[in-house]
Amino acid sequence: MIIIDYHSRTPIFEQIKEQILNLINTGELKPDDKLPSIRQLASELDLNVNTVKRAFQELETEKVTYSIPGKGVFISHTAIANKLVIDNAETELRRIIASSKAKGVSALRITELVNEIYGKSDNND
Repeated sequence: MIIIDYHSRTPIFEQIKEQILNLINTGELKPDDKLPSIRQLASELDLNVNTVKRAFQELETEKVTYSIPGKGVFISHTAIANKLVIDNAETELRRIIASSKAKGVSALRITELVNEIYGKSDNND
């Protein structure tokens, strides 16, 4: 389900969040699906409980998940196309693009990378 890249510059809690968001956006996780418990996921990934807890707290703050005391953490009905998540992603993207521009990466190269990530070529949408 979730794979951690220990060599990545992305903090582990962010990797967890991003992968859960990806699982939601690809339809692998649906509204009201239950996530593993914080302790269970921490044990499976061999991580500190607080790292997983932070990821889960941020997902709940962004209204991607909701929790029911004694029952667990579940995917929210508003998880897909969540405005707060999208706004945060766009802010991060703007920062990265501005940094890339300052480092000499061309707009054409950025477009090529976007198309590569989204699996598009020049002749299809």
